[in-house]
Amino acid sequence: MEWSRFLECLSADVDRFREVSAKDLGAPVPSCPGWSVADLVRHVAVVYLHKVECLSQGRSPDPWPPPGSATAEPLALLDGAWPELRAQLWARTPESAAYTWYEPDQTTRFWARRMAQETVIHRIDAELALRTAVQPVPADLAVDGIDEVLVVFLEYASKTWCDDFGPDLAEADDRSVLISAGGAGWLVRAAPSGVSVEAGIGSGLVAADAAVRGEPGAMLRWLWGRGSGGVTVDGDKDLVGRLRRLLVTATQ
Repeated sequence: MEWSRFLECLSADVDRFREVSAKDLGAPVPSCPGWSVADLVRHVAVVYLHKVECLSQGRSPDPWPPPGSATAEPLALLDGAWPELRAQLWARTPESAAYTWYEPDQTTRFWARRMAQETVIHRIDAELALRTAVQPVPADLAVDGIDEVLVVFLEYASKTWCDDFGPDLAEADDRSVLISAGGAGWLVRAAPSGVSVEAGIGSGLVAADAAVRGEPGAMLRWLWGRGSGGVTVDGDKDLVGRLRRLLVTATQ
């Protein structure tokens, strides 16, 4: 996706997230067990503040979180954090150097992408909590989000912090799952050494032990555990179940 498109989607989803969340901060969030909407808003605000520090300091902030954030009024915290993040992102080019936890990409573009994807998922969380209509995820943002969660979270994390994935990875046997959405395909293989993702293979006939197919928005929600509507599973369902558990670990 283009840099300007990330910023456009991020801005729209922040506005929607705040609008929906303000309706009832006490509502439970079914997709984040144990959280209220207030917890969700505070989480997003603190994530934004963390990225502000990563961008401005060129390193991960320590100590963290900032004093008072745990008790601050959630909407006020968000209202302060978002303009700071926006100012940091809008003042930079996508290629500007930036500290990130993802070694292959140490640019500001990583954070623009990450915050756009973070926000759309939590916007959906707020909509689910308030039982209001879940607005569609734009197809380009959803396809990008599918790629991000598979390549950045699942592949990179499973190879970098392999032990965190426990028996689901240790006992994996290199069988493949095809993820197909929006004309794009990703072939995912889990082995004890980590998950490998072959991206950009298209969505045609690809030999795989299982396949998960759906429209981009539905697939993004499925990968992040925000519902299974609009997604179909073919082949070895136990293998797909293992993939889902690996994704849960990768995105915690």
